[in-house]
Amino acid sequence: MMKFSRNYAAAALMAAFCTASCTVLAAQDAGAAATTTASATSTATAAVPAFDLDADVNRALKTFGVPGMAIAIVKDGKVVAAKGYGVRKLGGPKPVDAKTLFEVASNSKAFTAAALAMLVDEGKIAWDDPVTKHLPGFQMYDAYVTGAMTVRDLLTHRSGLGLGAGDLLWWPTTSFSTDEIISRLRYIKPATSFRNSYAYDNLLYIVAGKIIAEKDGKPWGDAIRDRILAPLGMNGSTTSVAAMLASADYAAPHSKVNDKPVVVKPIPVPNAVGAVGLNTSAEDVARWMNLLLNDGKTPDGKQLISAKQLAEMWTQQTPMRIREPKPALAATKPNFSAYGLGFSLRDYKGRKIAMHGGALVGFYSTVLMVPEEKLGIAILTNAENGPAMAALYWRILDQYLKVPASDWIKLYAEQEAAAHKEELERLGKEHTARAARSSPSLPLASYDGAYEDPWYGKVTIAAEGGKRVMRFARTPDLTGVLEHFQHDTFIVRWKERSFNADAYVTFALNPDGSIERMKMAPISTETDFSYDFRDLNFTPAPAPK
Repeated sequence: MMKFSRNYAAAALMAAFCTASCTVLAAQDAGAAATTTASATSTATAAVPAFDLDADVNRALKTFGVPGMAIAIVKDGKVVAAKGYGVRKLGGPKPVDAKTLFEVASNSKAFTAAALAMLVDEGKIAWDDPVTKHLPGFQMYDAYVTGAMTVRDLLTHRSGLGLGAGDLLWWPTTSFSTDEIISRLRYIKPATSFRNSYAYDNLLYIVAGKIIAEKDGKPWGDAIRDRILAPLGMNGSTTSVAAMLASADYAAPHSKVNDKPVVVKPIPVPNAVGAVGLNTSAEDVARWMNLLLNDGKTPDGKQLISAKQLAEMWTQQTPMRIREPKPALAATKPNFSAYGLGFSLRDYKGRKIAMHGGALVGFYSTVLMVPEEKLGIAILTNAENGPAMAALYWRILDQYLKVPASDWIKLYAEQEAAAHKEELERLGKEHTARAARSSPSLPLASYDGAYEDPWYGKVTIAAEGGKRVMRFARTPDLTGVLEHFQHDTFIVRWKERSFNADAYVTFALNPDGSIERMKMAPISTETDFSYDFRDLNFTPAPAPK
């Protein structure tokens, strides 16, 4: 490799705050890899370079292989920094600057929460209204949950859905409409009881975005522009990838393929707005952070969001498990961790932090605020590397909070390398332990045909050019070649190699030798959780009449 999926890198970002995915995440710490106490101790006692934002960012770009990055820092209502580093596109001459647009993915969730807060201020909705009051056709798998779920529940990752459940309805780019995605929620089985525990999801933020669109009588993107972007002067920001690509200054997404960063195509996700959808710059995100840190007031004194509702957004709604970091990252362990409304919440060095991560193919970002210090930090990247961002925001936090500094760039680089080495060793052992001489139970042609899952729909397997090809009917880029692994388990290797999402495909047979079902599971722990293969349960589709 080193190709780190959104799951790994967002995990590095979010678990450093003991939050989850993208978000990002029910995630593991970026330091979840093994590292010896001895090496951690020696690293911690090594000399720490003096803080220098430009030098630190450029060092991080080089260390983690990130082509470009934009940084925004605000303090006490002033923009301390809004600048770019590196290049917009690998091999290209154009540098990242303060106006360069990046997809910020799940950082859009805070804008959705803010728009709902405005609707609460206006008396058009209440946080604890049933969702069905505003979307009568809304339906979850369980009838009780359908009736009990509130607007607040849509934002708090406690619905009972599993991590990333149903994300294959929009990720990678699909042909499902927003309404189709919302309608298919009724077929996704819960993983836990309602309001029992935290598990990051995206689909309910899509529902939240739909409520905004219904109440404002316009698409989510137009509502966000009218309510937030225009009043703040965030005039460069866009709410669609198409609009971003039509701008004069945008970053290209990058993934690692065969250990090398390459330019990949952005994935438009117009059906997932509410959960994702915003594209912004360092210059514009600084305005957003200053609004939030100024109790919801614009620089000219206009109250966009009431202080009461902003406080509600930054109040614990769902407790989150605190994971024990590796020794090298022990200083990042919080005393509390929770999710609010569109923000993750935790503490660091005695200060409360409100933050969120964002990740789509080729783009990672984080927005972090320390309300009592009136401090905001945003990091936007055109690569998939959470440790690079985590190293920098800890570095910046230490500087502004005036606490003893650590060489976070070095520490996170060591953790990243160790984690990836451990994963490669695990995959190697799994490959060696397989029954390599085993054969499929059936002739290969017997596995061909159409299969159907209750919430996703159809996939097909067919012979093409002497190979078995799997195709997800509503996701053009999820097309790959099957190769035998062992017994009745195959591996599908996607033609789009930037996904890092190859998966096991396992068939179970009926007593008569016919295929009963087909299940899938990611091969690598680094595969992003939004490749929600584990929740799929395919059965042979009925023959067309």
